[in-house]
Order: sequence, then C-alpha cells, then structure tokens
Amino acid sequence: MTEPDQFKQRDLAARTFADFYRNQQSEFPIETRESEYEQRLKAAYPIHPEIFDRLYTDWSTLVKFQRTRGVLRLMATVIHSLWEKGDRGPLILPANIAIDDPRVQSELTRNLPDNWVPVIEKDVDGPNSLPLKIDSEISNLGKFSACRRVARTIYLGSAPTNAAAHKGIEDRRVKLGCVLPGESPAVFGDALRRMAGAATYLYQDGPHYWYSLQPTVLKLAEDRADQLKREPEKYTQEFERRLRKNAENAGDFGRVHTLPQTGVDVPDDLEARLVILGTAFPYSKEENPAERAAKSILEMRGNSPRIYRNTLVFLAPDKGRLQDLEDAARKYLAWQSVLAEEANLGLTTHQKKQVESQIASAETVLTSRLPETYQWLLVPVQPQPQDAVRWEVLRLAGSDPLAVRAAKKLRSEELFLSSFAPSRLRMELDNVLWRDGNHVPVKQLVEDFAKYVYLPRLKDPAVLLKSISDGVSLLTWSQDGVGIADSFDDVATRYRGLRGGAVVNLSDPHSSELVVKPDVAHKQLSTETAAPAAPGNPTSTPTPAPGTLVTPGQPAGPVVSAKPKRFHGTVMLDATRTGRDAGRIAEEVISHLSALVGANITVTLEIEAQIPDGAPDNVVRTVTENSRTLKFTNHGFESE
Repeated sequence: MTEPDQFKQRDLAARTFADFYRNQQSEFPIETRESEYEQRLKAAYPIHPEIFDRLYTDWSTLVKFQRTRGVLRLMATVIHSLWEKGDRGPLILPANIAIDDPRVQSELTRNLPDNWVPVIEKDVDGPNSLPLKIDSEISNLGKFSACRRVARTIYLGSAPTNAAAHKGIEDRRVKLGCVLPGESPAVFGDALRRMAGAATYLYQDGPHYWYSLQPTVLKLAEDRADQLKREPEKYTQEFERRLRKNAENAGDFGRVHTLPQTGVDVPDDLEARLVILGTAFPYSKEENPAERAAKSILEMRGNSPRIYRNTLVFLAPDKGRLQDLEDAARKYLAWQSVLAEEANLGLTTHQKKQVESQIASAETVLTSRLPETYQWLLVPVQPQPQDAVRWEVLRLAGSDPLAVRAAKKLRSEELFLSSFAPSRLRMELDNVLWRDGNHVPVKQLVEDFAKYVYLPRLKDPAVLLKSISDGVSLLTWSQDGVGIADSFDDVATRYRGLRGGAVVNLSDPHSSELVVKPDVAHKQLSTETAAPAAPGNPTSTPTPAPGTLVTPGQPAGPVVSAKPKRFHGTVMLDATRTGRDAGRIAEEVISHLSALVGANITVTLEIEAQIPDGAPDNVVRTVTENSRTLKFTNHGFESE
C-alpha cells in the first residue's frame, strides 16, 4: 500500500470514529465531541488515543514503569500479538490488548507491586475467566466478545491506580475503550452490568469501575453459600418456610397439607385437599419417589386404611430443578448473613447498597424457583369401579400460588369440580349409587363421593348438597332430578315428608334425609294427591294456615270422596311486582299441575286499569300496538 493510500485509510478511520462519537454523545466522554479529538485519532493512528491516555496518565505513576521505554515496550508486544493473531481492526483499542497472551500479561504485571495474575485469570482474561464464560452463555454479548472487551478496558484503566484515593474508570470511558463504529454501546453497557454483578474482584461505585486485589462482598457471599452446602438443614428450612407461606393461599381446596412425613399428618376428611410433598420425594420419569409417597398417604393413615381417598391430590417437586432451588436458597441466606454482619465486616456505604441489591435479586430468584420446582401434580384416577387406581401426572405452569395453580389445572381437566349439575348426579346414581334400592341417605352419598376414586372429585360436600337441592327443585324433577324425603316408613311402605319439584336447601352433610328415585317419588306423590283421605287415614292433615305453601306430599283442605278433575284459581297480583309474583305462582302451583299425566292447563292473564286523568295518545298507541303484537284475544281503551 502506497503512503498516500495509508494516509487515506488513517483519515477515513479517524473520521469514522469521530462521527460515531459525536452521534452518540451521551455514551462517551465529553472530549470526544470536540473537533480536536479527530486530530488526536489521526496523530495516534493505528493506536487509539485512549491507550496513550491511560499509559501516560495512570501507568506512568508506577515507580517501575518507564514513561517512554515502558510504553514502547508494551505496545510493541501488543502489536506483535495482534499481528500473530491476524487482527484486522481499524484501530488498536484498550479492548484489543490481549491480556490472555502471556507476553502481554507479563509486560502489564511486571510493573505492578502486587500479584495480579490470579485476578486476571479469574475476572479479566483467559480460558477460564468469567468474561469468557458470560460471553459464551449469552449470545448477544458473545458475538461481540463484549464482556471480555469490557474487562480488558477496565483493567488497563484501573490496575495502576488501585491504591489511589479516587479509584476506577468511568463507564463512558469504558465504552470509549471498547465500542467500534456500528456497534451498539448498550450491548457493552449490559456487559458492564453483568460483570459488576458476578465478578469476584470487580468493584463499582456509581458510574466508576475498578479491579482490586481484595475480593468483593460477592466473593464473601459465594464462600458462605458454598459453606452452606455442608449444612443442608439451614437452606432446606428456608424454602420449606416459603413453601408453607405460599400454601396459606389454599385456592379452591379445603386445606393444603404441606410436607407431611407420613400419612398420619394428613387427616381423613370429606373436603378436597392438596398434599405438597417434601424434597425427599421428587418426581422424575426414571425413578418416582413422589408416586410411592403419594400412594402410601392415599392408602393408609398411620396403621389404619384411609377411608376418604377421593379427596386427595398431590404436588411434587421436579428432581432436575431441586438443585436450582437449593442454590437459590443458599445464595439468599449467604447474602442475608453478610448484611447481618455489616458492622463486623466494615462494609462501606456502597458495599451495603450492593449487598441489599443482591439480597433483593436473590429473593426474586428464590421466589420464582419455588413454583418452577413444584410443578408436578399427581392425581389418583379410576375409570371404573373394578379398575385399579392409577396415577395421572399433570404439569403445572403459571405464576399463581401453588394451590391456586393446582386447582385451575384440575378444573381444566375435569378432575376437580366446584359445581355439579343434577344431571351428572343422576347419572352417577343410576350407574351404581342407588345400590339396587329406591333411595340412599344424603349422608351416605356425601361419604361415597369422598371415598370412591371412580366418582367425580368434588370440592366439598356443599357441592353435592347443592346438586341434590337443585335436582329436587327442578320443574322437570321427575325426569331429570330426584326426590327427597325425611324418612321411610317400613310398615306403611311409604316415604314421610316426600318432596319433588319444590325448593329445598340442604346444608348438613350428615343429614339423615333420603334421596329418592324420581319415578318412585313421583308415583307416591301422584297416588297421595289422588287418593281419598278417609277419617282416621294417617295421610290426612289439617288445613294449612293462610299463606302457607304446600306440596302434593302434604295434602290440605277438606276430605273429598272422589278425585277432583278440575282446578281453577284467581289471584290479584301486585302491579309493581308482577314478574316476581307470577314466577312464584308458576313454581308453586302450575308446576305441580303440569307434572300430572294428561293434565291440560290454561293460564289467562287479565288486566284492568283505571286511569282517572285519562291515558295520553302516545300511551294509547304503544299499549294498543304491543297488545296486538302479543296476540291479546281482547283489548282496548274506553272513554267511560
């Protein structure tokens, strides 16, 4: 290349760097905005002026470093190293100084009073250094070797002033020593933050960064976290405490049993519950301590067989993620111990802030890893009564408390019901629960649904009681619902207090009331409604008090000698509550009549309005038109 071409290349590089600095003024030191800086770039070419600034300003303060000969010797070694590696960068920046080259490293450390080699190997440059590790793990940084370039720049700008009162190199100057035109300064800012949060010997005070021979509080916390590996009971207690705190939100479960040791710790109750297994019982596809523990708790409560097995589901930790959870707990406890001993450790204000920041970060990590670890839901299922119980494994996701996530997942899979339609209740009754009889006690049904895994798993007995109540209250109860009775008279072979198509409200899971087959209940009610009540007949009852509603199971009125074949009734409705009153009449009167086979029912609504001041024209038009649309058989306004 001819000399004029070399000058063109120099001028082009200087102009490119100068324009880049001016366009990104907030990212670089203030002197780079001046036109003189472009002249400095040309004068120092092919070496960046920042290298000479650091060498002549910082390194020349060292007793052993010779201002001229030392600079020439160092740069000759650097340039030779870059030439051997085939480096084709436009300028030699501080970030290009290959500190991993033994020859370059020797030139940098031979003039320093202390041993910097361990610091360089761990936190600055080399095959096992932290910057190389971070760059390899984060592709966005790795494609620029951002952490490595940042570390080299900080070392060059801070190592010789380690003993000075004002330490460190400003972040904008770090970027000046790293970033090439066309690259994003934000990438190197990210690298700088990651290094400050992970390095053992890198200190930060506001925008200033420096390497020191003394480990940071980060190193102290790391050592304490390693020591906790020998005291597993401490970090185990920490995440178990958090697990119990998380389980205070039981979601739709009646209760959450956290970390039971044996089945004795899990009571035998009627409501659905979640059992959270301890870390000694993780789930994995290869080996499954979680399933063995869940099976043991499901089958036995101590030395006695468990009765209510259809109330339990189990949550287990993932074996592969337990290590991450333990690491997070150890790190959190380590930082907490450093803060607790701040006075004895002589922490500076900056170091205390750093510790508090690390505690907050460790808290976030530990909080997030708890649900990430406890992600396997083990659910006992039994398709048919004769089948063996098997385990269905569901994976949880989301950020809700553990019990809330578990309940949501179970509901989505229809393995946990917080509502139970009367039609589904009838299906289960017809399949097996009538036990070849015509009725079953409410208490027995409640226990059945808690006992048998082949039945739907209900949130609690209240869900079943509501389903029974709704089934009795249906207008079509004789086809789709059930009847209910107070008891059965074995002598008279009839049900006492039998009801169907009436509003009932069951609330006691231990109730002795009987759920009755709808066809049997309908037959008795129809018979009792139609049968004469002779003197002395035990089915006769006194006439009810005015305003008392009765059902066909509770006949009222005078004794008649023949079946009545016609009913008629007239009632005045409150004009302001017409909808309410009409609905009540339909439910309490018309529904009973319509349930009778062959009954032909006609309901007529008669409206009479007296309007002392007369109806205005718009009302006349509206009412007349609506009456015609609603097919009134007779309607009209009259003057008198």
